[in-house]
Amino acid sequence: MKTLAVYRPNRIQNALSDFDRYFESFFGDSVFNPATRTFTHLPSVDIRETEKSYVLDMELPGYDEKDIEIHVDGSSLSVSSKQDEMQNVKEPDQGTWVLRERRVSSFARSFKLPENSNPEEISAEFKNGILSMEIKKRAEAQKRAIKIGVK
Repeated sequence: MKTLAVYRPNRIQNALSDFDRYFESFFGDSVFNPATRTFTHLPSVDIRETEKSYVLDMELPGYDEKDIEIHVDGSSLSVSSKQDEMQNVKEPDQGTWVLRERRVSSFARSFKLPENSNPEEISAEFKNGILSMEIKKRAEAQKRAIKIGVK
């Protein structure tokens, strides 16, 4: 197996979000008030494979690297926000909100690592709201050229 499998525990949540958008098109407003909505948006992820590694890029606008936790447990890679800190963020008084649609909420995503990946060789970088992780392949799993000897 040489692909990452996405673990999606929130399929029901996504279906309810689609339900919300369906009614929004008729009534012009969300059925679930955004201020009290308990549904979260999962960050978008791109995964690509190179000869020596897998590269996972996750969109996290509004987050800082200190708000993100990455854990590896066997063949499972988990990325989440520090939920306690994200929910208790207090903003300085900047006036009364007239409309507030932007928000940063907690999230958690898990991925099953491919069999040929090396869980000990994972690096992460956070820049411009994008979390990039490089998951190295095991040396024996990498493609190599074999020269044909002439006798």
